[in-house]
Amino acid sequence: MTRPPVFATLGCRLNAYETEAMKALSVDAGLDNAVVVNTCAVTAEAVRKARQDIRRLRRENPAARLIVTGCAAQTEPETFTAMEEVDAVIGNHEKMQAETWVGLAADFIGETEKLQVDDIMSVTETAGHLIDGFGTRSRAYVQVQNGCDHRCTFCIIPYGRGNSRSVPAGVVVDQIKRLVDKGYNEVVLTGVDLTSWGADLPAEPKLGDLVMRILRLVPDLPRLRISSIDSIEVDENLMHAIATEPRLMPHLHLSLQHGDDLILKRMKRRHLRDDAIRFAEEARKLRPDMTFGADIIAGFPTETEAHFENSLKLVEECHLTWLHVFPYSKRSGTPAARIPNQVPGDVIKSRAARLRAAGEARVASHLTAQIGQQHRILMENPRMGRTEQFTEVDFTADQPEGQIVPATILNQNGQRLVA
Repeated sequence: MTRPPVFATLGCRLNAYETEAMKALSVDAGLDNAVVVNTCAVTAEAVRKARQDIRRLRRENPAARLIVTGCAAQTEPETFTAMEEVDAVIGNHEKMQAETWVGLAADFIGETEKLQVDDIMSVTETAGHLIDGFGTRSRAYVQVQNGCDHRCTFCIIPYGRGNSRSVPAGVVVDQIKRLVDKGYNEVVLTGVDLTSWGADLPAEPKLGDLVMRILRLVPDLPRLRISSIDSIEVDENLMHAIATEPRLMPHLHLSLQHGDDLILKRMKRRHLRDDAIRFAEEARKLRPDMTFGADIIAGFPTETEAHFENSLKLVEECHLTWLHVFPYSKRSGTPAARIPNQVPGDVIKSRAARLRAAGEARVASHLTAQIGQQHRILMENPRMGRTEQFTEVDFTADQPEGQIVPATILNQNGQRLVA
């Protein structure tokens, strides 16, 4: 008896998107009785968890072929090739190729190489295996970019994803038109380094050009949202869209990483704390209802208490609401791993907890400020939706799933609004 492949996805939204692409490729190839693990490499803990999950999945599926792919497979192929539980290891480029899955689907014994991981830096074609409808029934995610040309000292991801590649604007617009025709009311643009979109395309367009083109050519799209951005790379057209386009949602997730200039330089970031504050002030001036999320790392090597306090202050100074706090994790192969004066683990843990507490206080303040306000809420299921600022809202009665519902906020329950 055959059964379709089982997929396990670790890590980011882009990994989840690519899992949907692999599902389609594996079905087309006729792959059956297999378990596919799409790994993450962002921290050493992520790699450890991948190995743990692989061992568990092998115990639960003793007769299936176990295939490992994703960023950890790309950056540490030898780690997974050496695992006796694993039958095949395929790279991030290979996993998006139809012929890879045709080979894996063949009834082979020793006919396919266990290791299929080539140099990701040699990949130059545009990113994106197009998936129509990944996400909830209300919101779809569209990958418009992959890879990263920057080399932050703490980050292994460019070595897992390769250099930046962009999906041409016309291809993106056509996909979004299809999604709108299918009834999706919100589209989220996603990528590894989204604000680098276009640098490898003719005429080198900017992300703001893509946003304006989508809004102009897909007038029936109710909501466009952009995921994590590097604020120092935001262009004039994107700021113009923030100021003038109500269909561009007032929520930006910022890749800030730290609030101290010396640590930012040691991270090899391209902005300083004043750049971040200036961007947040300008965006809020153009769009008063704008909310921000941010990635911040606690305990980067050489971080003193004074350095850390500057990150804490940044939460207030940039009016950050939704924090993604990352305790620093040494990644073999990155420059930061070789920096002396690594911060002790207990200090890292304590500082991460303090940052999370600051974020929770900002969330509580944001929720309280919404009581009595009118919002247009996109329903993800009959009892829960999200505001334009991406705040979750619980309803006491069923609402039409996938639709945008006007409602007055009555209360908050600590993590969500109530309407």
